Amino acid sequence: MKNSKVTQFIIRLWWIIFSLVLIAVAVNMFMAPHDIAAGGLTGLAIILESSALEIDRNITVWVGNGIVVIATLIFLGKEVFINTVIGAGLLPVVIGIIPRTSIVQDRMLAMVIGSVIFGVAVSILYKNKASSGGTAVPPLILQKYTGLKPSIGMFITDGVVVVLSLFIFDFDAFFFAVLSIFITMVVMGYIENGISKKKRVHIISKFSEAIIADTMKELGKSVTTIPTTGSFNNEQTPMLMVTLDSSDYRKLKEIVARHDKQAFIVTDVVSDVHGRGFTYGSGSV
Repeated sequence: MKNSKVTQFIIRLWWIIFSLVLIAVAVNMFMAPHDIAAGGLTGLAIILESSALEIDRNITVWVGNGIVVIATLIFLGKEVFINTVIGAGLLPVVIGIIPRTSIVQDRMLAMVIGSVIFGVAVSILYKNKASSGGTAVPPLILQKYTGLKPSIGMFITDGVVVVLSLFIFDFDAFFFAVLSIFITMVVMGYIENGISKKKRVHIISKFSEAIIADTMKELGKSVTTIPTTGSFNNEQTPMLMVTLDSSDYRKLKEIVARHDKQAFIVTDVVSDVHGRGFTYGSGSV
């Protein structure tokens, strides 16, 4: 039991370190060289370093994270506190190690790449109940007490830092920062809600038995039958429900059309599916 916990901790630690490296790469190689302070404590560090104060970004991260670590212990509990201490303590070290150089000369491209990398990194941290400190912690607190998604919470807290960039950089830098936050939020939203989308299909047809048989045979998917009653003629007709990968959707439509070209089909895109065949191993669902 103890060995299992140690293994889990080591795996989580590696994920945290990997995320911190991604954050440092996003800041040192994409954001900072182009004066893009896209929110967060790292964004604030870029602003202070470029201001008349000329405070090194590592110092800002150290001090800010010290304050945040205390808030984490108070509001988020011991487990998140430990993981945040690791992230907050290692981030300044990693930022100091990763070279401060621009590897992309185009400002727009640098902003897009940096934002995507940053969004992936923060999402990985959140999934491991950790953070890099700074403004990554308030969204976790908001999520715990209000249910607000971390991607939205980060958009709000980072907005304050972006406004401050107006006093140091030009309007171009400000709008680049706003766009960067939006891209980061979208990336985090995709990761939070699931990148691999599924389709839930409802089918009403008089040839439901043939459709069920071919769906099971050709797609390996079972079909749920839901009793329905039409409002016009009060006729009871079974409604079929199938949940499947997007790649199988076209084939399902071909199966339905083969038996009933007049079939009524309603399709929803779903982002989170759990159960046998999706999260609990292979087989029919």
